Formats: sequence, C-alpha cells, structure tokens
Amino acid sequence: MTTWTLAERAAKMNSSAIREILKLTDRPGIISMAGGLPSPKAFPLDAFTAACQSVMERDGAAALQYSTTEGFAPLRQAIADFLPWDVNPEQILITTGSQQALDLIGKVFLDKGSRLLVEKPTYLGALQAFTPMEPVAVGVDSDDEGMLIEDFARQVGSGADKARVAYVLPNFQNPTGRTMSEARRQALVEKAKELNIPLVEDNPYGDLWYEQEPALPLAARNPEGVIYMGSFSKVLAPGLRIGFIVAPASVYGKLTQAKQAADLHTPSFNQRVVAEVIKDGFLDRHVPTIRAMYKVQRDAMLNALEREMAGLGVSWTRPVGGMFLWLQLPEGMDAQQLLAGAVERGMAFVPGAPFYAGEPQNNTLRLSYVTVTAEQIDKGIAALAEAIKAYA
Repeated sequence: MTTWTLAERAAKMNSSAIREILKLTDRPGIISMAGGLPSPKAFPLDAFTAACQSVMERDGAAALQYSTTEGFAPLRQAIADFLPWDVNPEQILITTGSQQALDLIGKVFLDKGSRLLVEKPTYLGALQAFTPMEPVAVGVDSDDEGMLIEDFARQVGSGADKARVAYVLPNFQNPTGRTMSEARRQALVEKAKELNIPLVEDNPYGDLWYEQEPALPLAARNPEGVIYMGSFSKVLAPGLRIGFIVAPASVYGKLTQAKQAADLHTPSFNQRVVAEVIKDGFLDRHVPTIRAMYKVQRDAMLNALEREMAGLGVSWTRPVGGMFLWLQLPEGMDAQQLLAGAVERGMAFVPGAPFYAGEPQNNTLRLSYVTVTAEQIDKGIAALAEAIKAYA
C-alpha cells in the first residue's frame, strides 16, 4: 500500500463551510438563502450566444490557442476604461476569477506566520485562499462603516510581526452587506499610508448598487498602496471565471509570475467572449436590470424580517447594494445549532462563525436574497422565525 505524505500546508486546507452546507440543503423543498450565487435570470444568454459565434468566426484559431499571461489586451483596455479612476491597462492582470486573485496575492505576499489583517467578519473564500500560506489572520473590529481605524492601528503590529497586508471589501461586503463610508475610506487609506500597510481591496459587488453609486475606491485614493480586485462573475456570469487585479507596477511583475506558474493564462476564448460582450457599452445597459431585480428581492427580505422577527431580539443589516444581509441573533444562540431547526422547517442559511478570523461570533448568520423569489423569501423568513422561537 502506497503512503502519501502531505505537505504541511495541505493539512491547513479545508472545505468551504458554505459548500458543505449547500450539500446538506440541496434537496427538493428547501428554500436556500445560503449560497452566494448570482441569479441565473441575470445571465445575458443572447449576448453570449452572439459573442461566441462572432469570436469563433473572426478569431477562432487565436481564441483556442495559448496566450499571454497578462491577459487579452482589448479586455484589459476595456476594464481600464470602465474603472472610475485613471488606470493604465498595463497594470491589469486577468485572473481565473477573483478566487485566483486571492490565491496569487497570498502566494506573493504571505509567509508562514505573516500577520494579515481582515475585517470582522470577512469573506470566507479569502480566508480559505490565504490559509495554505499559513499566515496569522487577525480580525479588526468593524462596524456598519467598515474597519474601525483605531483598532486597525492597534492590530498592525511592529517589526517582524508587522502586518504584510490588510484585506477589505468596501462595497456591500460579503457576508454583512455593509458599505464603507466616504469618511472611513479616506481615513483607512491615510492611516494605512502612514503606517506603511498595503491594502488589498476586493470589489466583486460594487456595480450592484440600489440607491446610489458607492464612493471612490481605495485604490483611486492611493494607487501605489492598494491592490484592487474585480470580477465579471456578478455582472455577467460566474462560470466564465474572469476576474482581474489592478496592481502597482512595483508588484505587478511578481503577481504575473505567480499567475504564469499557476495556469499560464486565463482561458483565451473566455476572455475574448467577455471583451466582445462588453464592447459598445453593454454593461451600462445590462447592469441596471440586475440592480432593479435584486433591489426588489432585497426589499422583500427586509419587509419579511420586519414582519416575522418582531419581538425576537434579532437585528440585521440593511444593505444598499450587493447580495447579502447579516443577522445577529440574541446572545447565547448558536446559528450552527439553529440551522438544523431551520432546515427541518424548509429553509437554509449560512452560520456566521466561519467568516471570522480567530474568535467567532456564533450568534450570527448570512442570508442571500438574489436567487429566491419574493414568495420564497416570505416563506423562508417565516420558517427561520419559527426555528428561532423553537430554539432550545
């Protein structure tokens, strides 16, 4: 019998808590508010059908050939043109989804024991991507406007223990749905610059605003001190696996080398199809339809919570964009234990504990409203309220 000896980093790898929950809840009759999937109703099928045909007729051989690691030049230019600050397309690296961007950033900047600052709570997929590098992830106290600057400064560390990077999601954060205010953004950028802490800004949801466009990105305020991440998963389709990094010239080359070692380049065909779809201002016409649809579902969930949670001691965020809403249960309740009761009553959510670096807050949970109808939202939230009442 062959014995396989795993690397130490392999022992640190773990399955996504969300993926495991989806396995348990993926059965008929369950109203799932657990997944972070965009609604398939938002996928522009006709536009992709036409783009695929156009790419194959015009550039078929090139689309199926190996390509450059940095990415398809017209797509990089289109991204630069779309971003709300002056970006040189030579700063843009096309990645195989935002998840690969996180992986590359972890490989390039984190060693075993490196201090890494994240929000409390933060995106579970980022923790999962960074964990194999064996950093010490430190949660920074956060409120409805994002990281608290005082605690950010306290947690930075010094000497060999000084934080390598701080990872933040300013817009409609996953998991909480909160948005960093203009004042907090400016204060964070200034404090990070003062303390010489690079920032990693993840912005997969920034175009999904409901009332007004978010404030200027952190990267626009200090382009040399921030790596910016974006994605087409939420505004076009996640199956394409097209994301991107905007990086300062000082670190762009090393990220490109890490990308080259990982997969040579993101699929050429997918890049060309996306470039074909988004030309001529398609996103300016398409994204507002997604916003309108998600806003209706967000409103339905907020209304259902107001109605069903009255008197139960539950509080929740009121996101102004994105896909998620965050619930805080009464002290002493454990969302992981509550999940079983919710599933028995026909609904599912994601417990909040896995979204924390370090000590979790067990009385929290995440709900997604974008893949469920208003009717399903009403039934699901009512079922959640019944589970809370029955919790023992």
